[in-house]
Amino acid sequence: MTAAGALALCALFAGADPGPKVHNNIKTANHAFGPGEKLTYSISWSKVLEAGIAEMEVREGRTPDGKRAYDLLSRTHSVGMVNMVYPVRDTVESVIDAAELCSVAFKLRVSRGSRKRENDMLFDRAGGSVKVTINGAGQSYPVPERVQDALSSLYYVRTRQDLIIGKSIIVDVHDSGKTWAVEVKTLGRERIKTPAGEYDTLMVKTFPKYEGVFMNRGEIAIWFTDDARRVPVLMKSKISIGSIVATLIERQDGIVTP
Repeated sequence: MTAAGALALCALFAGADPGPKVHNNIKTANHAFGPGEKLTYSISWSKVLEAGIAEMEVREGRTPDGKRAYDLLSRTHSVGMVNMVYPVRDTVESVIDAAELCSVAFKLRVSRGSRKRENDMLFDRAGGSVKVTINGAGQSYPVPERVQDALSSLYYVRTRQDLIIGKSIIVDVHDSGKTWAVEVKTLGRERIKTPAGEYDTLMVKTFPKYEGVFMNRGEIAIWFTDDARRVPVLMKSKISIGSIVATLIERQDGIVTP
């Protein structure tokens, strides 16, 4: 069992190999998501054992200096047998600038069994830095232009218009004091059926380190709808004893205002 964030709902891209200090996050226009969007996923082990439910929601927000922003919220909780053995309650929040589509603030609250963790990040775009506070201890780090956090990176990729089969894009993501240059490669098209509907999709893969219950560090695959919204309808992460799968079960689209 894992939290949704660990499977790409909140920490999809956090953890590839550190890359050179270049500005990979090109400016994009958002035609993919907006306030009111709510996506609900069933989390399972190898599509056999239901392990949890995850929700991702977009709300209207403001940056600390009053600019228009999106508040991104991801919540995960375990269910059934997994909840009895290893209860999980994770909440991830990200605030992104609506015009620049880059991270402004990030908050992680993790509760997995007896393990607790807090991680807060506040980005200073003008100063090119981020203040990271983990379990009460804070430190500042330099970051590249339009850097993403672990949750906002998934939404940012949805806005990219250059997901071309056989090609890769690079996304700069900051997580826990390190900035990672993450490769995201588009591999092909596939028709995917979920409880929320049947979709034509684009399938992408990335290879981040991933810290969940099973300490998986393998590849992650995501199937985005092959349209302007790029909704993630299926996500899979290989582990040593099968795979963790997130399947879209409910979908509510928001109002997109680029």
